[in-house]
Amino acid sequence: MNGETLQVFITMVIYMSVVIIIGLYFAKRANESSDNFFLGGRTIGPWVSALSAASSDMSGWLLMGLPGVAYWVGLSDAIWTAIGLAAGTIINWIWVAKRLRRYSEIAGNSITLPEFFSNRFKDTKKILLTLTAVWILVFFVVYASSCFVTVGKLFSTLFNLPYIYMMILGAVFVLFYTALGGFLAETASDTMQASIMILALSMVLIVGTSVAGGLSEVISNAKSIPGFFEFFGIASPTVVDGVQQAQNGVPLFGGAGKYGFYTILSTLAWGLGYFGMPHVLLRFMAMRDEKEAKISATIAGVWVVISLFAAVMIGIIGRALFPTALTTAGAAETVFILTAQTLFNPIFAGLAMAGILAATISSADSYLLIGASAFSKNIYQGLFKQEATDKQVMLMTRIILFTITIIAIIIALDENSVIFTIVSFAWAGLGATFGPVMLFSLFWKRTTREGAFAGMLSGGISVFVWKLLLKPMGGLFGVYELLPAFIISCVVIYAVSKMTREPSSEIQEEFEMARKKI
Repeated sequence: MNGETLQVFITMVIYMSVVIIIGLYFAKRANESSDNFFLGGRTIGPWVSALSAASSDMSGWLLMGLPGVAYWVGLSDAIWTAIGLAAGTIINWIWVAKRLRRYSEIAGNSITLPEFFSNRFKDTKKILLTLTAVWILVFFVVYASSCFVTVGKLFSTLFNLPYIYMMILGAVFVLFYTALGGFLAETASDTMQASIMILALSMVLIVGTSVAGGLSEVISNAKSIPGFFEFFGIASPTVVDGVQQAQNGVPLFGGAGKYGFYTILSTLAWGLGYFGMPHVLLRFMAMRDEKEAKISATIAGVWVVISLFAAVMIGIIGRALFPTALTTAGAAETVFILTAQTLFNPIFAGLAMAGILAATISSADSYLLIGASAFSKNIYQGLFKQEATDKQVMLMTRIILFTITIIAIIIALDENSVIFTIVSFAWAGLGATFGPVMLFSLFWKRTTREGAFAGMLSGGISVFVWKLLLKPMGGLFGVYELLPAFIISCVVIYAVSKMTREPSSEIQEEFEMARKKI
C-alpha cells in the first residue's frame, strides 16, 4: 500500500469509526424494546426521515451502477431511469407517507410491514403476515448481496486486494453495525451518509466537468458517439466476449439504437417500485408527526433530483476523461472511483470513496434489519412463539441477521456481477409484490384480505416469470419486469376483492379513521 492509498484508507477508517460511534450511542435505546429497535419509537423528524429514506433507498447503485450505465450506453437509459425514480420518490412522499403513518398506528400500532398488512385486514390466521415476511426475506437477500458486491468492488479496486476478501470484510462490518444499534442507529447514520453521498457526487461532478474542458466539451464528446447523448437513442459499444474494442485509442461503437416510447415507459416504471419498498415505507411509519410529511417530501425531492442528475453526468464525463479505460459493463461501474482517484488528492479521494461506502452501508443495514425483523417479529413471534419476550425476539433478530448475511455473501461471490442488474431485479420484486397492495390498502376501502393475498402472490411470481421466461424472448416481452408485474397485481387485487365478501365493519371503520385527518 503506497502513501496515497494509505491516506485514502485512513480517511475511510475515520469515517467508519464515526459510523460505529453512532451505533454505540444508540445501542442502549435500541435494546430497551423491540419497538425502539425496529421503528425507533416513532420519534423520527422530517430531515432524518427524508434523508435516511433517500440514502437507504439509493445504495451504492447511485454512485456505481447508474454512472456505469451512463458511461457504457450513454444518456437515455440512465436519465429515464433517474426521471422515473425522482418522480416516484416525490409522489410516494405526497400520497403514501401521511396516510401510512396514520394507518399503521390505527391498525394495532404496527411496527413492521408484515404486521401492518396483517392488522389492516384482520388476518387472524397470519397468512398475509407470513407471505409478506417470506417475500421480504427473498428479495432483501438479493438486495443485500448487491451492496456486498459494491463494497467488494470498491475495496478491491482501491487497494488492489482480492475481491472476495474485501467483500466479506465489508459484509462483516455492516452486520456488526446493524446488530448493534437497530433502527435508531441506522436512521441517524443514514442521514449523515446522505450528506456524504451528495457531497461526493457534487465534488466529482464539478471537478470532472472542469478537467474535461467544461460542459460544452463534455457534451461535444458525448454527441460524437452515435446515440450516446440522446433521449430517444442509445449507444451500442462494439464488444467481443463482453469486452469493448478500441482502435488507435478510440472506443468503438456501432450505430445508434432506438429508444422508443415503449422502452421509455418501461424505464420510467422504476418509479412504481417506491410504493412497495419496505425500507422507505418504514420511514413513513416511524415519523413522529404526519404533518411533517410535506417538509420531508421537499427535502427528499431536492436531494434525489440533485443526486441522480450528478450520477448520470459523472458517467457522461467519465467517457470523455477515460474513453477506453473501462471495457466491460461491470468495469464501467467503477467510473466514479476512477474519476475520484485520478482527479483528487488522497484526502478528498478518500472522502469521495466514503460516499460509496456510505451509500452501501445505509442500504445494507436497512435490508438486513428489515429482513431479520420480518422473520423474528412476524414469523418467530407471530406464528411459532407468541409469548416470546422482547429480549428473545431481538436475540432471534441477530441470529437471522447473521444467516441473511451469509446467504447474501454467497450470492455476491461472483465479482463480475453487474450491480445495476442485481438491484433492478430486487427492486422489481419488492415493487410489484408490495406496491399495489399498499396503494389498495390505503386508498380503496373495498380491498379484501383475499384480494391482498392474491395480489401479493401474483406480483411476486410475475416478476420471476417475466424476468426468467418471457423477457429473454425480446420484443414486447423485453419490457422491465416491474411494469407488467405491477399491473397484473393491481388487476388481481381488484378482481379478487370484487369476487369476495366485502370487509367487515370494523375494517371499514378503521379505514375511515385513517382516511380522515385527525
